[in-house]
Amino acid sequence: MGRVYLIASGKGGTGKSMFSVNFGATLARRGSSVVLVDMDLGLRNLDLYFGLENQVVYDVYDVLTGVCRIKQALIRDKRFENLYMMAAPPSRDDGTLTPLHLKVLCEKLKNLYDYVIIDAPSGIDDGLVLAAAGAEAAILVTTSEYAALRDADTLDRELLHMGIQERYVVLNKVIAEMMNAGYAPRLREVTAMLRPPLAGVIQYDENIQISTNLGVPIVLKPGTYIEENFQRITGRIVENI
Repeated sequence: MGRVYLIASGKGGTGKSMFSVNFGATLARRGSSVVLVDMDLGLRNLDLYFGLENQVVYDVYDVLTGVCRIKQALIRDKRFENLYMMAAPPSRDDGTLTPLHLKVLCEKLKNLYDYVIIDAPSGIDDGLVLAAAGAEAAILVTTSEYAALRDADTLDRELLHMGIQERYVVLNKVIAEMMNAGYAPRLREVTAMLRPPLAGVIQYDENIQISTNLGVPIVLKPGTYIEENFQRITGRIVENI
């Protein structure tokens, strides 16, 4: 039986989808079977980040509404032995979907894969409620900005209210020089503001942005400090079970 992780952020632009892609890719490189589901309905990005946008025929909305079977909407990334993704639809939900739809989908995917990763929309509206329906744990991706940290704390409270007890924080786009100069919240302040444990810090690196634009998960390049950092972050999260 697999495990479902929700990747969420209170504020847009934190790098949530980038983390989802590389978290899933890291798990796949560790030998696990992985499926990523893009639940940012109307604003899909995971297909671009994997470079699989030309292979999308059916999406998660088609699966949840019975237009197609799960297998028809799964797209395999051939660079990995066992990694699949399911794209979000190009338009927003019209109110047809309920949290029960996603919960049932997650239960079915858990029987097929070791890890199910749900890329949630930013914020705390109904899209989050829908995306979080089948999640057993959550990873909050934020940046070292006061606005992003406050939104992350609000998001964390919502997830706790939904019954998700296991939660982690990943601090992305960190510029150490700004922290040291006092122009951005320091790690001690970040950990004081947020209740979940800090799973890791990802420093700002333009190579990460380049990789997403090219549709290549950056962890595919072994031996780099970024790939090693993702390995450590992933280990802290999944080995905490």
